[in-house]
Amino acid sequence: MTKAKIAPSILAADFSKLADEIKECDSLKVDWLHLDIMDGHFVPNISFGPGIVNTIDKLTDKFLDVHLMLSEPEKYFEPFAKAGADLITFHIEVHPDPLAHAKVLKKMGMKSGLSLNPATDIEKVLPYLEHFDLLLVMSVNPGFGGQSFIESVIPKIETARRHIDKHKLSTMIEIDGGIAENNAQRVVAAGVDILVIGSSFFGASDRQALTRQVQSLKRQP
Repeated sequence: MTKAKIAPSILAADFSKLADEIKECDSLKVDWLHLDIMDGHFVPNISFGPGIVNTIDKLTDKFLDVHLMLSEPEKYFEPFAKAGADLITFHIEVHPDPLAHAKVLKKMGMKSGLSLNPATDIEKVLPYLEHFDLLLVMSVNPGFGGQSFIESVIPKIETARRHIDKHKLSTMIEIDGGIAENNAQRVVAAGVDILVIGSSFFGASDRQALTRQVQSLKRQP
């Protein structure tokens, strides 16, 4: 059995006290920190750039999981790597043939992730999973926090998990969008390893309890 990991999404944190928010994440022993980078083009919102990632990197030793929701993510691989990213994820919708970009990240010594939006067929990413450390399944349409979980992604997770297990891949499955206490167990049972939680984490009355709940979940092999 594999224990689930929790990755709070920093976009939902209170940026007026970012250092305190990061410090609390450290004290709660969350597994990763998830950093959403948006360009206002691939998604209808703008977030932050390498400078903020570098600031966060200076505040914590946590694994920084950087999700590039950008139209030209490859232009920013190096800046975000230098800023402190440990893993960089980009979208299959931007690069339908993502292998060359995965190789670039590997040469840089970076872990690499491939993401797909809710409307994208899971079959489009399966042939490439052996070249990636992570598959990020979006369970909302990316751009804004606080959206409701899209139920139709559950079969996608199950399909990806079967593919990974059948081919004995080390690729992890991450989910992002509308994840909370009420669906955490279901997505882990479907095959998820890492749960990105934004609004439900930073808005929780008891962040410690939520962290412990997620980390207590176990995925059956």
